Amino acid sequence: MTVIHVPGSKSVTARALFLAAAADGVSTLVRPLSSDDTEGFAEGLGRLGYDVAKEADRWHIEGRPAGPAATEADVYCRDGATTARFLPTLVAAAASGTYRFDASAQMRRRPLAPLTEALRTLGVELHHEAAQGHHPLRIAASGIKGGELTLDAGESSQYLTALLMLGPLTAEGLRITVTDLVSAPYIEITLAMMRSFGVEVTRDGNVFTVPPGGYRATSYAVEPDASTASYFFAAAALTGHEVTVPGLGKDALQGDLGFVDVLRRMGAEVRSTQEATTVRSSGTLGGLTVNMRDISDTMPTLAALAPFASGPVRIEDVGNTRVKECDRLEACAENLRRMGITVRTGPDWIEIHPGTPRPTEIATHGDHRIVMSFAVAGLRVPGITYDDPGCVRKTFPRFHEAFAGFAELTNR
Repeated sequence: MTVIHVPGSKSVTARALFLAAAADGVSTLVRPLSSDDTEGFAEGLGRLGYDVAKEADRWHIEGRPAGPAATEADVYCRDGATTARFLPTLVAAAASGTYRFDASAQMRRRPLAPLTEALRTLGVELHHEAAQGHHPLRIAASGIKGGELTLDAGESSQYLTALLMLGPLTAEGLRITVTDLVSAPYIEITLAMMRSFGVEVTRDGNVFTVPPGGYRATSYAVEPDASTASYFFAAAALTGHEVTVPGLGKDALQGDLGFVDVLRRMGAEVRSTQEATTVRSSGTLGGLTVNMRDISDTMPTLAALAPFASGPVRIEDVGNTRVKECDRLEACAENLRRMGITVRTGPDWIEIHPGTPRPTEIATHGDHRIVMSFAVAGLRVPGITYDDPGCVRKTFPRFHEAFAGFAELTNR
């Protein structure tokens, strides 16, 4: 059995940084993820005047319920979608201030419109300086009264998460009616974490009611990243080995742990306890058709694993992956075809047929998940290279070292 210690969750770390910054008092994040995305988020908080003190495995954030200490700031969000969507929402509730947000070329291409239109509905003065619905963005904050919203979160659940976390910072709270929602388990993460910081959101079907009153500081332990764990679970299923990831057990917050259920359907053995999850396989996997709407960040992991199955693998309802760091659905299809694999695609689906992949240079499109997913295929296809292997710094700077260590163990 191989025990893999996966770094902290990016999604959980980003939410914890927002909630800690908004809370009354000093919060401590235990074992937060240290990567380009989360460092960028913390840097952004610093530019806004929040005090963030870092130790090896603990970050201490002094909250400011009234809003940023800086009344003017220019924040660069790097490649981080959570940074680019959460920080503008955080400052929107400030009593006064003018804030500008910009991001990388990759992040500038990713949409913001449903979120910024919702903020405008709440009376926030904001301006897109270039393309409408995209960064760069300027906000003139003057406080938010609150009220009712209707939101389409079918493109990204982050829009809803940002507004839910904003709710307690408004004068009267928010009532949000959601017309469409993708990656729903991420909303459960948000609600559970808001609860840990002292706010209980009421949910009635697709209507979320968020009370005013703010957050209280706390000490919060960040669980390992379930999306990152998917590469090691997939590697175990492919190579016929056993992998255990501690810290991701039955009560884990992250919906992406549901990827192991996909592996179970393909023939792997999965065991979950309160403390950990283990995947074991004979190395023989069956094909399947699976809806991955709620765990779409793990779609590339399955796509890279699919050629080694005994039958076709069809992944459905993942149209939102086309507006991630890259068009992930098309990037997977492109690279699999370069490997000699038969692939069919549609607007929100991809079908991959069994084959014998050949080595190629993976076109990463600067997307960390494309690199890490195709590293799984590389366990069976020596000679795979990447045009931008370093983009893994976004969520797992030491990925190549960690995965090479796993590969060495499987070859013994």
